[in-house]
Amino acid sequence: MTSWSRAELGAFGEQVAVEHLQSLGLRVLARNWRCRYGELDVIAVDDAARCVVFVEVKTRTSDRFGGVAEAVPLAKVRRLRRLAGLWLADQDHRWSTVRIDVVGVRIGRRRRPEITHLQGVG
Repeated sequence: MTSWSRAELGAFGEQVAVEHLQSLGLRVLARNWRCRYGELDVIAVDDAARCVVFVEVKTRTSDRFGGVAEAVPLAKVRRLRRLAGLWLADQDHRWSTVRIDVVGVRIGRRRRPEITHLQGVG
């Protein structure tokens, strides 16, 4: 694998994460939703559970900075909750439940990207 810029690495990891979510039956509503307070990487819905899922994607080429759980500290979870609330307030549709997930994509160690999916982190 050649050397990737941070933006290329992030975009690749996000695409892998989206494909993973879709393989689980989730429907992607938005990617890279931004407001003045930050960005939500992926917003998806689990139609069967009537649950909207806000997904933080973390792409890594090494474990030098820790695993997926360490990549999203409590302060980041709080910010994701705030962003999720802002997004929800702007929607006409109401969901039964809301969930925040983290999808870690580790590339470079094996031929295929390794995916770690933590559900309900916040």
